Amino acid sequence: MYKIRAILDTEEDVIRTILVDNTINLESLHTIIANSFGFEGHEMASFYRADEDWNQGEEIPLFNMAEAGEDISMENCILNETLPKVHDKLIYVYDFINMWTFYVDVLEISSEKSKHLPKTILAVGDVPKEAPEKQFVAEDFGGDFEDEFGDDDFIDEGFDHFDDSEYPEY
Repeated sequence: MYKIRAILDTEEDVIRTILVDNTINLESLHTIIANSFGFEGHEMASFYRADEDWNQGEEIPLFNMAEAGEDISMENCILNETLPKVHDKLIYVYDFINMWTFYVDVLEISSEKSKHLPKTILAVGDVPKEAPEKQFVAEDFGGDFEDEFGDDDFIDEGFDHFDDSEYPEY
């Protein structure tokens, strides 16, 4: 049995601690986490492996996206194989339109068995009506792009002789 804590990335504390069977797949964990926060679980989602500092790593999507059909997905990732140790972490993103983001951490692993799983044993806070706005910040390259190419007027230079009417199919 796994004791897992899921923390919603919001300003206010919104936390769920759940008990789950160690042999479920991540697709089941996705549904359990979504339901514990009051979501239906029908939206697209992905887990991402994370290190101890919550740096995002490999994606584990809800559905297999590979052409050959042999790539990673939530269905073929078993919990005790994916998160074999206490304090293993995942980042869980639910509903790619709203980008609800959760930090998932293994708090405890035991050999105990229970027929009453999954079970939410701690619920702190209420989910806000709207997902917090995410800001994606690109790396600052220190003006290297501008230094290399000069000002942005270079884009128009050399293309003035092209007339859109000469190429109507494009």
